[in-house]
Amino acid sequence: MMITYIIIIILFWLFRLIYFSTVILSDTLLTIFFLQHSATMLGKSLASPLLTFDSTTCLCFSSPDLATTAPNVALVKANFSNGSPPNVIREPHAANFAAKKWELQSSRQTEILASSDEDRKTWETCRQALSAFNFSIEEEDKILGKAFGQVHSPYWGEERKKEVPKFETVNETLDYLRSLSLSDDDICKLLKKFPEVLGCSLEDEMRTNVQILEKEWGIKGKSLRNLLLRNPKALGYNVDCKGDCIAQCTRCWARF
Repeated sequence: MMITYIIIIILFWLFRLIYFSTVILSDTLLTIFFLQHSATMLGKSLASPLLTFDSTTCLCFSSPDLATTAPNVALVKANFSNGSPPNVIREPHAANFAAKKWELQSSRQTEILASSDEDRKTWETCRQALSAFNFSIEEEDKILGKAFGQVHSPYWGEERKKEVPKFETVNETLDYLRSLSLSDDDICKLLKKFPEVLGCSLEDEMRTNVQILEKEWGIKGKSLRNLLLRNPKALGYNVDCKGDCIAQCTRCWARF
């Protein structure tokens, strides 16, 4: 009796093992069949006449140019006859996006300034004052724009009114910077770091601040040069909150 019971249990587990093995095998065969069928359908779709082009066929797509509003054309060469994907040739829009954006901004800023022939001539003479530093035209526009409110600068906050710079003002500021033992290379670095210096008052701010640095801090000569290269904004400080903030931090001696 005991032997019969044991045989029944063994047969029961044997049948369960055979059943699950059959199920797993069936699922595997179905998966293989599905993959083969999908691959066949994909190959037929790629070989479809609707997607077959001559190797010299070119499709043209255009997108607006942010700087000039003229379309840039991207060429797509397609040859699907051999089932291979198309070769795509595109112009490097991302690489020159920043340059085009600045070109647009510079053009707009020139339009703002070009309200009269006299303003245009004045702007050009101010560019010439910066010619010794080998800036590009875009850099010259940016420096002058930030210094005289044509391009927004957090340094001024909301207080800077837009104005057309005067050649005499720009030239006097540059001459004064040279008198502080700053070479043209030093001034070039200073202008890149702090272009707003050209818009600061020569008498009320720059000369006054240099005197403060010399008399109260003993900073002059080579030490003054090193300080101005490191922190040129000291030339434009015109308030001292003495720790009680008055929300003019970019021009406050507390930052010194």
